[in-house]
Formats: sequence, C-alpha cells, structure tokens
Amino acid sequence: MQELSDAEQALASPHQGSSLEVLQVFTRLGLTSFGGPIAHLGYFRAELVERRRWLDDQTYADLVALCQFLPGPASSQVGIAVGVMRAGLLGGLAAWLGFTLPSAALLIAFAFGVTQLGGGGVDWLHGLKVVAVAIVAQAVWGMARTLAPDRTRASLAILAALAALLWPTGLTQVTIIALAGAFGWRALQVETPPVAPSFRVPISRPFALGCWALFVALLLGLPLLRAFSPSHAIAMFDSFFRAGALVFGGGHVVLPLLQAEVVPPGWVTNAQFIAGYGAAQAVPGPLFTFAAYLGAVQTPAPNGLAGGLLALGAIFLPAWLLVLGALPFWGQLRSRSATQGVLRGVNAAVVGLLLAALYTPVWTSAILAPADFGLALLCLGLLMFWKLPPWLVVLIGAVGGVLGALLSG
Repeated sequence: MQELSDAEQALASPHQGSSLEVLQVFTRLGLTSFGGPIAHLGYFRAELVERRRWLDDQTYADLVALCQFLPGPASSQVGIAVGVMRAGLLGGLAAWLGFTLPSAALLIAFAFGVTQLGGGGVDWLHGLKVVAVAIVAQAVWGMARTLAPDRTRASLAILAALAALLWPTGLTQVTIIALAGAFGWRALQVETPPVAPSFRVPISRPFALGCWALFVALLLGLPLLRAFSPSHAIAMFDSFFRAGALVFGGGHVVLPLLQAEVVPPGWVTNAQFIAGYGAAQAVPGPLFTFAAYLGAVQTPAPNGLAGGLLALGAIFLPAWLLVLGALPFWGQLRSRSATQGVLRGVNAAVVGLLLAALYTPVWTSAILAPADFGLALLCLGLLMFWKLPPWLVVLIGAVGGVLGALLSG
C-alpha cells in the first residue's frame, strides 16, 4: 500500500473549523486585501496556506486553477471554495460575507455621499499599490518554487507570461490555461497519481448538478422574464447576473460589461460611473463590489441600500452556483493521472500569468520612482524574511506612501 506524504497525512484527519472562525479570518482579509484579484490570491496564500495551514500549497494551487477556468471573480471563488471545504456551506457563506461586505459597505456609503476621497488619499492609496507589488512578488516566488520546479514547467510558465504580456485580454488568459492543460495532459502526467484527499467536500453531486442547472436556467430565463416584465428590479438582476456570469478573469475585466449595462439605459451617468470606479480602487476586497455602488447610486433613497444589495447578490450569484457545481467532482478528478497532468500544466501557466500580472498592471501602476521601488523592497523583506502579517505590511505601505509624497514634495 502506498504511504501518504506528510502533507497528505495532515489532510487525512483535518481539523474542521467553524463558520465563525472562517468569518473572522476572511473579514480580516476583506479589510486588508488591497491590490486587485491577483494580489488577493497572494494574501489568501499567505494567510490560509503558510500561516494557518488550512490546506497545502498544491491543493490551494489546484483550487486557483479550477476557479481560473470558471467565469466570475476568481479570488472570491477561491475564498468561497476554501470556506466550504473548511466549514461546509455556512463556511462558504461566512468566507464570502467576510471578504465582500467591508468593501460593499464602503461603496454603498460612498454612493450616499457619506465618504469622499480627498486629494491626500492619493498618497496612501499609492502606497497600497506598492504593497501589492510585494504581495504578488512573494506569491509568484512561492508558487514558482512549488509549481514550476523543473525545466519543462518553468519554460511553460515563461511562455505563458510572454503570451499574456503580448496579448493582454481575458480571452488570451483562458486560451493560455486551456493550451497549458492540453500540454500537461499529453506531456506532464505522473506515473503514480497522488492519493485522493481524504476530506470530502460537504456537497452532494445532485446538489451540485442542481446548481449548474439553476445557473443555465437563470442565464437563459432572466432575459425572457425581463422582456415581459416592466420591473426595474428584474432588469437590474438580469444585467448584473449576466455581467457576473460571462466575464473571465474577474477584476477590471468586468468594468466594460457593467458600463454597457448601466450607462446607456440612463441608470447611472458616466460621471457617476467613473467616480464610483475611483472609489472602488481605494477600498480592499473584490472589485466586483463596485456593483453595490452602481445598484445604490441609481436608486434614490431610501431604496438605495436595497438596490446596492440586489446588485451585489446578482453579480456574485453566478460565482456561487459555478463553484458549488464544480467542487464535488474536483476531489475525484484531482486523483487521476490524466487530471494531474492537466493540473500540472495549468498550474505552471498560472505562475506565468501571475508573473505577467506582476509587471502589468501591478508594477506599472505602482513603481513610478526609485522611492516606490525602495518601499516595495522593504515590504517584500518584511513579508518574506520578517514574516510580518500582510495587514501590518499594508499599514506600513500606506504610511510609506504618505511619507514618500511628503519627502518628494
């Protein structure tokens, strides 16, 4: 009988957490995870893999690869999946609430005019962008050592990075992942596939198939319902559901879809849209919470809160249905030799995509002067060598951004 590795022995009898524990951890991530979806994956890895050891690096990478295949906000989907695996459906709900509600609340408040971004906010916001450079660099380094350790996979990662830089579109990312998976299926299969994880996702297969069926029914049925109903709420739900269902890569990719849905009908003016986009850059958490602002700002008080929550639920619902529909089949597929080959290729490509993202947009939007590079090096050293928690490094980066502006001014 094949013996389990140390990592697999740790997974064989996992300590299952509570939904309250998951809520606490993801609320802290939701309050401190600046920098967009790529940086979020770095924060998740530092907190969930390195610090808390809820799952090993390979399992985390496989979850990232799975969520990269699915439409929707990849970092939020990874959070939902980890929460479900840690504490069941309530754990997934806790992870989503903790990671999503802080930024959603801030953006809804901004829609009401409670918060305003002053000129001084630009300095600390720039510091947060510099912190994102350090977070992504640490993630690329750590994942490359694990997922691209040999010449073949390292070369695949470099080719993926080159392709992503030369053709920076969402379709390119999906194509890269698909081609890398096909290459892995043919060339990177393992002779002895790893033992299937002993934990089981607490979701039945009939329930998962029901989630997929509901996803398809809503995607096809909401436009028909909208055509025969004058309800503005149904029209909103359809627009935001479709935006969440059809975007690959998440993050900034969803912005043109949202603009096409809310500006031409006159729900939101272009000036309101741009103002909300600026506010979304200043808050932590997923960029998809921009939908909460759009839903609130287009609905006059006292119904603005309801509009914000409706838009927020609609844009994230596809992510929920797709993740819950895929997770029960993931554990069994993961243990097959052919699937492992596909995942090895996909994981190497993900490293390349992270490397490309480290340059653009993360590096190009943050490193504008030698002082920025110095602050990024400081943050990277604090993360990698001093092992400071990411939230503390975020605070240091924000202060560094303000001090740098004062010294240069």
